[in-house]
Amino acid sequence: MTTATVASMPAVAQGSARWLSANPDKAFGEKFFLAYTPCWMAAFGYYQRSRIGDGMGDVGNFLVVLAIFAPGWLVPLLIRSRADGLRWWETYAFKFNVWIFIFAWVGTYFLTEYFFDVMGMVYHFPHLSWNFDSALLGSGKQVVPVIMYLSAHYFFLTYHTTAVIVLRRVRTSRLGGHPLAAALTVAVVGWFWAWTEIRLTTDPSLADQFRYEDMAWALRWGAVFYACYFVVSFPMVYRLDEDPEQRWSVGRTAIDALAASMLVFTLLDLVTKFVTGAPYHG
Repeated sequence: MTTATVASMPAVAQGSARWLSANPDKAFGEKFFLAYTPCWMAAFGYYQRSRIGDGMGDVGNFLVVLAIFAPGWLVPLLIRSRADGLRWWETYAFKFNVWIFIFAWVGTYFLTEYFFDVMGMVYHFPHLSWNFDSALLGSGKQVVPVIMYLSAHYFFLTYHTTAVIVLRRVRTSRLGGHPLAAALTVAVVGWFWAWTEIRLTTDPSLADQFRYEDMAWALRWGAVFYACYFVVSFPMVYRLDEDPEQRWSVGRTAIDALAASMLVFTLLDLVTKFVTGAPYHG
């Protein structure tokens, strides 16, 4: 996370530590995405282990993943208070979904190639033929199933919601004035989610479809590599509607997500070039 990125985050009053945003609309969105988290995790875990949908191939798998994905968009728009006077596309929940969707889309289309060739991640879905990924980036030995675009979205909703809440709690506490407080918080939360995802999505029962060539390396150094996503994205998305007097437009939201994506793209490539190499490029 660069000094410029930290400096661009909205100023907050210290000494009045809080978890949720002082912006009621944003606080509502944060509470919803926290409540949505155990729901999608339970549904996704069942989907992975039951192989439900496999009998219908691409269509069946896509419909199941879409059913997990859709509530994150639709439910907050249906249950939010109309007293705030906001139109649906002006709400934090909608704009946050837009930001995450763009960021996750770029990550899935382009940056999954780094997971294949640097981290040794292996996809093996012979029952799926709907694939979509970069034509030129990476070794091209593996492909990305379309369902991964939807799955990445709800994973990232949770990661970024919790990161924003924890970062706010630190920045509004007495620690918030220390120049390293925000940076350390982002690094720790980013590493935590990177390590947790690698660990929990690689159960031996799923090894025929998803695994890492070297699990020990993936947990030790791969998690650090993956956390490069979040040292950029967490502080950038934190700024979204944090100040209720400066609400972002959908256009600004999209531009910010694209900027974060390009920064992560650059960072991953530099880390690959100067630190890790591409051991699985072969």
